[in-house]
Amino acid sequence: MKNYEIMFIVKPTLGEDEIKKVISNFTKVLTDNGAKVIETQDMGQRNLAYEIKKHKSGYYYVIVVEASDSKAIDEFDRLALISGDIIRHLITKIEK
Repeated sequence: MKNYEIMFIVKPTLGEDEIKKVISNFTKVLTDNGAKVIETQDMGQRNLAYEIKKHKSGYYYVIVVEASDSKAIDEFDRLALISGDIIRHLITKIEK
C-alpha cells in the first residue's frame, strides 16, 4: 500500500454548501476507485502567493489516502484538471 497526500484549493467564489459538495465528490472519487481516506484537513481560506485564474484567495484542503495502485490517484488528478471548482492541486507520494 502506498500513501499519498493530496492538497487542493477550491475557488473562493463558491458558497459553503457548494464547497462541502466539491470536497465530498472528490473524496467519493477516491474511495470509489479503491483508495482509503486516512485523514482530511480543512485549512480554511487563505491568500494565495500569486493570482491563480483571477483569484487572490482560496479554500485549502488536504486529504491523506492509502491506495494499492494509482487508479484512484490518476482519476482524482484527471477530474481535478477538468473541474472548474478546483483552481490548483498537488499530489505527493508519502515515503515511509
